Amino acid sequence: MSDDSQQSGLVWQVTTWNRMADLYASENAPRMAPIASRVIAHAGLSVGEQVLDVGTGTGIIIELAAPIVGPGGHVTGIDISPEMLSYARKQLADQGLTNVTLREGGAEAIRADDESFDVVLASLSFMFVVDRAAAAREVARVLRPGGRLVGSVWAGPEQCDLVRFQQIAGGFAAAPPVPRVGPGSLADPTQFVHQLADAGIQARVETEILGFDFDGFYLAWDVFAGVTTANLSLELQSEAREAAFSSMWPDGDGPRHFRNATQFIIGRKPG
Repeated sequence: MSDDSQQSGLVWQVTTWNRMADLYASENAPRMAPIASRVIAHAGLSVGEQVLDVGTGTGIIIELAAPIVGPGGHVTGIDISPEMLSYARKQLADQGLTNVTLREGGAEAIRADDESFDVVLASLSFMFVVDRAAAAREVARVLRPGGRLVGSVWAGPEQCDLVRFQQIAGGFAAAPPVPRVGPGSLADPTQFVHQLADAGIQARVETEILGFDFDGFYLAWDVFAGVTTANLSLELQSEAREAAFSSMWPDGDGPRHFRNATQFIIGRKPG
């Protein structure tokens, strides 16, 4: 992948996440909280550990991890979106958490010393990484010997209603500048597991069903498809909404449970 392609992909990602920040904080983040809780459970954090949260978003993982590691530990969160980090800073300040640090940055070039973390967490963020091989190398670099990695990614549309919903809407929008990035892009995580192994992390994948609910179609559309289709003509927006509605709400508008298979990538650096 060329440097120009990577840069255009990064700009697209930052712009998209900045635009989504308000809605993500109010609607998405609470629905993703159960997945964050499972990431924390798989990590088995201990008092005093140094933790890195990759793609911290609005700070859900940090809120859960910081009290566990306690004042002798520390949690560092990185994200490429300044707007997301603004929400995280406010949220963490409101919680009174002081053993935390937030900074802009991505998984492909982590601004941290070698072997500086006991645990790396990445809840629903590896799907959006442009250069995953580089991310695998960086995670391995910053982990201490014996350090752990826990990430979560969505399964494919046949197992994950959210991915199916977003792919229907995304079929009407312009393709992102870098392909194979976004929800469902790690539906088969085999290649990424191999990239982690090449970097020095032995990982396995476990799948769990973690769903959430919507009161009706239009809220789901705003939360998960509004940004994707915002630049379409009104006619195409209408066509995209109709396609998603007829597929996902075949019995008419009303409450809907999204059944989402979530894959947890659980790894360890030998040592």
